[in-house]
Amino acid sequence: MSLEIEPVAQRSLSSQIAHQIRQAIMDGSLKADDRLPTEEELAQRYQVSRPTIREALKRLAAQNLIRSRRGPTGGTFINRPSASDLSDALTSTTTLLVGMDAFSMEDINQTRLLLGTDCLQLAAKNISSKQLDQLEQELTQQQDDNLSPEQFCASDVRFHRLIAEASGNPLLSFIMRSVIEALQPVSNMVTFRFRERSVIIDQHQRLLTALQQHNPELACSIFAEQVHYLAEKTDQAQQWKAEKPA
Repeated sequence: MSLEIEPVAQRSLSSQIAHQIRQAIMDGSLKADDRLPTEEELAQRYQVSRPTIREALKRLAAQNLIRSRRGPTGGTFINRPSASDLSDALTSTTTLLVGMDAFSMEDINQTRLLLGTDCLQLAAKNISSKQLDQLEQELTQQQDDNLSPEQFCASDVRFHRLIAEASGNPLLSFIMRSVIEALQPVSNMVTFRFRERSVIIDQHQRLLTALQQHNPELACSIFAEQVHYLAEKTDQAQQWKAEKPA
């Protein structure tokens, strides 16, 4: 294990120490499952108090970069975050930015169209019979008239997440997850007063058929139709909101 110790300023010591260790993880100096020195050893190396080291380690643990284990073979170890953990963090960040209006609905729809099209082109070639069955199950659930708008939105998210996973490209699926799970619900909940659920279900049915036929051109065409439909309904929703009496 190689851990470079750099001098730290007297301001935000725990934050700076956490940053240095994080950088060591990112540049490969510290690798997954490497054991960190003890709190006492780190305190001596950095010339700070143990509570400061403890706070720095808490920061790293909150980012899921380290884990602790008790016992004779215990200690603090560099973690290996799963793709799911990192994707959840990316989704949370994206959701926060959307809530702060960092992205317009036009940005959201354009991103969904571009990345969704890439996923469909690959999914049409790589999708398995099991994944097709899962899509069909979601479609059946969406046809339940008793589903609340939130439940329908959740099924919609799962439907498109399955398509991303069916692409067979883990990196594309990883990136697409933040788009699907953070941006799509925003679009759905903005437009649920105006969109017709039957239209979305019909589009999903035709998407499923295109994937069953392994027809990427047809699948991408139907997806583009859905994105444009939701964009129109978003405009209607925003206009209604602007005209609504305060």
